[in-house]
Amino acid sequence: MSDIHAAPEAAALPSPMSGGRVLEIRFTGSGSEYFRIWAVNLLLILVTLGLYLPFAKARRIRYFYANTLVDGQALSFHGDAWKMFRGFLLLVVLMGAYTFAGKVSATAALVAFLILCGVWPALWRASLQFRLGNTSWRGLRMRFDGKLKDAYLACAPLYLPLMAFMVWARLMEPATDTDRAAMEAYGLTSLLVMGVVMLLSPLSFAMFKRYQHNGYRIAAQQAHIELSNGRVYLLGLKLLGVSIASTLLAGLLVGVLAVAVFAVSGFKPNTASPLSQVGFFAIGLLVYLLVFAVVLPFGAARMQNLAWNGTRSQALAFRSDLRFKALFGLTLTNWLLTALTLSLYRPFAAVATARLRLEAVQIDSQEDPADWVAASLAGHADATGDIAGDFFGIDMGL
Repeated sequence: MSDIHAAPEAAALPSPMSGGRVLEIRFTGSGSEYFRIWAVNLLLILVTLGLYLPFAKARRIRYFYANTLVDGQALSFHGDAWKMFRGFLLLVVLMGAYTFAGKVSATAALVAFLILCGVWPALWRASLQFRLGNTSWRGLRMRFDGKLKDAYLACAPLYLPLMAFMVWARLMEPATDTDRAAMEAYGLTSLLVMGVVMLLSPLSFAMFKRYQHNGYRIAAQQAHIELSNGRVYLLGLKLLGVSIASTLLAGLLVGVLAVAVFAVSGFKPNTASPLSQVGFFAIGLLVYLLVFAVVLPFGAARMQNLAWNGTRSQALAFRSDLRFKALFGLTLTNWLLTALTLSLYRPFAAVATARLRLEAVQIDSQEDPADWVAASLAGHADATGDIAGDFFGIDMGL
């Protein structure tokens, strides 16, 4: 656990570019301002039975972009909420078709699952194109230039084993629960597939990040990320170790707490009284929260640093120094206040988390971005985004 408190990826931080300057990132959002947007969005989502979701998302993105300053200049989001609504309806239709197929028959559910897997990489690419193509800084539109083939290749390490398993499971599913040999074979194969997926998850994450970061572009700057599979697997091992250690520590702490509570209250561990059952439920919930309050911030901090410290372009180099200790403390505070306020603290938590994660990143630049603006205006650069991404209007993540 001592590794948790060390500066994340401190040794991997790239040195500032010589002869350049730092483009600092600041987040100026306010929890009270965003609370009003969040409250209105929530009300309209409830009134429209969820149909307002893409419009709510557009308002949220615009607020966070407008308060994200890079070198003193705010980002802008130009996405059309109606196009996002069209993409939202497409996703609803796809998921609805999959759900309906599952109720018709197992074979129909399998076919729908395979179709969903077949189109999902293309939709993911369209999502990245839509978001980047509708993001601007200093009047310059960003772009995502990732190829469709590479999107499918990035998804392959996880998709192919899962698709093969789904087909095998449908063909070899035991006819009855009494066929013990078939049930055992089915169970062992399921465990094997889970193991394969766990082993391939770091590789998949590395391929996802390489596909994303290598496709980022603004003006003549084309991003490139140096992210080896070995470093991602090492991070995965660290994350596994932190998970095991935090689980053991949480279990020990909760065990001591349970013994103390039972000793003071006079309850016995095997008592079936409602109060005792509530106590066991609270203890289990505490273990869950303690573990994830450690694992999630640790993984998020290390992954952000690992990805962005290896990303650069012809004139830009990114540096991220997101500290686990800071993110851990903020996560605990956010969870506690969100629970005490019955989720009313969520917009304040979102603003605080965005500020911490964004301001942990700096950009070293060897060129003056003002020259990019002049060159773009002179060359009439087309930065409107890919037609497919703009047509679907799909935006699946912030």
